[in-house]
Order: sequence, then structure tokens, then C-alpha cells
Amino acid sequence: MQNYYLPPEWAPQSGVMLTWPHADSDWAPLLQEVEQVFVNIAKNIAPYEKVLITCFDQAHCEHISQLLQNAHVSLSALQLHIAPSDDTWVRDHGPITVLAQNQPLLLNFKFNAWGGKYSANRDDQITTLLHQQKAFAATPIETINLILEGGSIETDGQGTLLTTTRCLLADTRNKNITRDELLKTLQPLFGIQRILWLENGYLAGDDTDSHIDTLARFTDAHTICYVQCDDPNDTHYPALKTMEQELKAFKDFQGNPYQLVPLPWPKSINNKEGKRLPATYANFLIINNAVLVPVYNDQVDEKALQQIQRCFADRKIIGIRCETLIEQFGSLHCVTMQLPAGVLV
Repeated sequence: MQNYYLPPEWAPQSGVMLTWPHADSDWAPLLQEVEQVFVNIAKNIAPYEKVLITCFDQAHCEHISQLLQNAHVSLSALQLHIAPSDDTWVRDHGPITVLAQNQPLLLNFKFNAWGGKYSANRDDQITTLLHQQKAFAATPIETINLILEGGSIETDGQGTLLTTTRCLLADTRNKNITRDELLKTLQPLFGIQRILWLENGYLAGDDTDSHIDTLARFTDAHTICYVQCDDPNDTHYPALKTMEQELKAFKDFQGNPYQLVPLPWPKSINNKEGKRLPATYANFLIINNAVLVPVYNDQVDEKALQQIQRCFADRKIIGIRCETLIEQFGSLHCVTMQLPAGVLV
């Protein structure tokens, strides 16, 4: 089997996928609010690249089209397809696109809703159904018999994968798999030489078992943006301080310490039941010439935008209000999946 190559998120893209929320999901009580978040995301992606939207059925498709027209989103940037969904977290049920001999290839991993926490039968079929409809043009697809979510991995584009032990080694994903076995499996699929494992770090309210995209992100091959808790009285402080020490000990692909860019700690946000929600600035989306950053109407929102601008001097930084998204325990990166150049036409 030939080795594939997983491009980093900052590589050129042809579009971004969204799986639109609908009434037959946990979003029902907040549907109007969350749809406005999705409209805002689509509107801010459309000037830079295409937006591939998965709709529940034909009526849903027409409804979404009207919403976006009302928001003056360019229809030429939109591609709407129908595939029934359980939820909206396309980062985890969508395809992971690699390059095979410089041509894009969709890897269709299995999805079991973060270890069987929710229903996922419809979500697990979306990539296959979209591919059958030629949503990805002529891009070929390969099904991989491994449970893996896009939010659980970060790549530097230079042979390094960054992840967490809590997620990738969870028995509810791939039972009894070891670090060595996982590396051996992912090496040819992603073109990697090594995996950097974070043993610590979590966000209260997160139900992904510590996806890396909620905690620490590559912004280039030498830089990692990460969540920093500066409140010793916060329950997160010990774990995130230990995670910070782990990051300081990591070396980049050239053997040098990473440049670390801390992201501020937003105030605690709780839902109506009093459960803390996983607000994180690390859940940003890199697109062509811009970065979309989740913000939470918090006094440190602006500091977060400034820190991310440090990492992407040549890209526009766009804040997207995401208080509604975290009501279902995810944020902006979780509801998007980039498609590298050559996938959409």
C-alpha cells in the first residue's frame, strides 16, 4: 500500500462541509438560534471558498437555501445535498481528506458518536451517501475499518500527529488498541512518522473524551496554540497546567521546542441545568486567507482574537458568536470540515 499524506488545515482548500441542524435532533429546542450561527459561519466562508451543506431532506434543503438567500450569501458558493443526519458534528462524521500521489482521496473512518454516547447510524452513512451523489466530484473514497474522529487529531504537515490518550486510546473507540498499533495503522494513511500524545487536559462539559481541537492546535509546523487556565481556583487548573508542561517538553519535527501561544480562559458558562459548557478558543477553523474563531460574548474574546492573529499574520481573523453551539457541547471547528484543494469543483 502506498503512503498517503494528510495536509495541514492551513493548506489550500476547495471548500468546507456543514451538516445543517434540523428539528429531528437534539437541536430542536434551540433550532432558530443555532441556525443563525450556521448562517453566520456559511456567510463568512463563502467569500473564500465553497460551502458544501448536508440537508436532512428536500424541504430542509429549500429552507436552508432560503435562509442563506435572506442573509445575502452568494449562491454560487453553495452546494446543497441531501443525506439524513443524527446531528451536526461533521468534523467527526465527515471524511478526512488525504493526498495520494498529489490527488485528493477521501478516507471514510467509522463513527460511533464518541464511544456510543448517542445515536450515530445516520451520521455514519453521510460520507458514503454524499459520495454516491457525486458531492465530492470525482474524488475517490476509501473506507477504513477504524473508529476515528477528525476533531481528535492535528497534523503539522511534516509527519507529526498531535492527539490525546484519553480519546484515541479509549476502549469505547477501538478496544484494547495500543499506541504502537495505532501509529502503525495511521503511518501509511496519514504519511506520519510520529504521534505526540497529551496525557492531560480536558474541558468540563466536553463529551468527546478530550478532542485535541478543544485543547491545542498546530498553527504552523513550529507553533502550537493552546488553552491556558490562569485561575488557580478553577477545577481545570491542575490538568491544564500539566498539559502546558507536556507541550513545553515536545519538540517539533526539526528537534526544536515549539513556539507556544496561550489562549485566554473565558469565564465559566453554564446551561440551564447548571452544567458547565466547554467554551474554548482553540476550536477555530482555518480557511483560505482567513481564520474563523469562536467567541462567547466574554471580556477576553478580543485577547483570543489577538493571540490567534499572532499565529496567522497573513489571514483575516473573524470572530463567530458560538454561545449556542456549546449548549450541545461543541464549537465552531466541531461543526465544520475542510476539504482540500481539488475535492470540489
